Amino acid sequence: MSIYIVFLIVLCNMTSLRGSKVLISLFAIELGAPQFYIGALIAMYSLFPMLLGLFAGKLSDRLGVRPPMLAGSIGLAFALLLPYLFPTLPGLYASAALIGASHVFYNVSVQNLVGILSAREDRTRNFTNYGLVMAVGSFAGPLIAGFSIDSFGHATTYLYLSAVPLMPVLIMIFARQVGRQRAQKGAEEEHVVNAKNLLGNPPLRRAMISSATILTGTDLFQFYMPIYGHGIGLSATAIGVVLSMFAAAAFVVRLVIPAMVQRWSAEAVLTWSLFVGGAAYLVFPLFESAVLLGTIAFLLGLGMGCGQPLTLTLIYSRAPHGRSGEALGLRLTINNFMHIAVPLIFGTIGSVLGVWPVFVANSLLLTGSGVLSPRADKTR
Repeated sequence: MSIYIVFLIVLCNMTSLRGSKVLISLFAIELGAPQFYIGALIAMYSLFPMLLGLFAGKLSDRLGVRPPMLAGSIGLAFALLLPYLFPTLPGLYASAALIGASHVFYNVSVQNLVGILSAREDRTRNFTNYGLVMAVGSFAGPLIAGFSIDSFGHATTYLYLSAVPLMPVLIMIFARQVGRQRAQKGAEEEHVVNAKNLLGNPPLRRAMISSATILTGTDLFQFYMPIYGHGIGLSATAIGVVLSMFAAAAFVVRLVIPAMVQRWSAEAVLTWSLFVGGAAYLVFPLFESAVLLGTIAFLLGLGMGCGQPLTLTLIYSRAPHGRSGEALGLRLTINNFMHIAVPLIFGTIGSVLGVWPVFVANSLLLTGSGVLSPRADKTR
């Protein structure tokens, strides 16, 4: 029963997080921010996860997952309240930074908890179910944010989103068994270790590279699709619907991931998902119809939707004994380094050329990662 309570916590926090990523881009545009400033806002989400990801993972292994999950949920609620209290660009920057800092502790710990609660034979299924819940939150968040912006305005929408993470806080306060489980300790934990030990593991390193590419593609779509949609005259509601189609596709494909992995392999499914994502990114900026954009977003979601549960399963399974949280934290550090570099670089380019270089660059990243990923099959 405990894992379903964990999934409810995931649903609440993911809904508010994904809603905020739509909201911050559109609010920044409303405040007159140029694309470089919006790129910097996007990067702020990833700054503290990059700096604190490894530390958050070690903390999860040593102290257990409950304290970081509780602190992260409280921090997320407060961060979402800031733009309502201070509806300015500095308020958005502070909110984005605090969301990133709060989410990294919660996120590493909840992923570690899903692994801890899973027997070896159930791990792929549980991480896939975790991905399904994430997809539901990713569907609901943009949809709620889009309708709320059109109905109540940007600042008020932040107020509504800030209430959602309070549900996980209440759950963890009253359901005290949630998060009490801890990972088994390995003998190597008695020694001083660093990230080089983890990156020296080739299968683990390949899984982390694929994870970083997929998460970069997913997050930049959440940020830059609103900018592109606003530029071609779509309403906030239409933008929210297009983003929700991405999440709907992720939900659909995650229903069949266990069957696909059983028939082929996790690496093979991951490779083809990268190629599908690369193709969808390439054609996205060629269209302006909301219906066609929603269709392409659905195709992109089919590709990207495979990535997170598969890479999480591979990383957790290939981590050294007793260091699963650390491996997941290192994954976040690598992911967020790319999240910072790509928005800043392409935010600068976008100021001159528009948003299309972001879509093309992600297409190249995903396709290139797909070309390299089959090596995992040969070395397994």
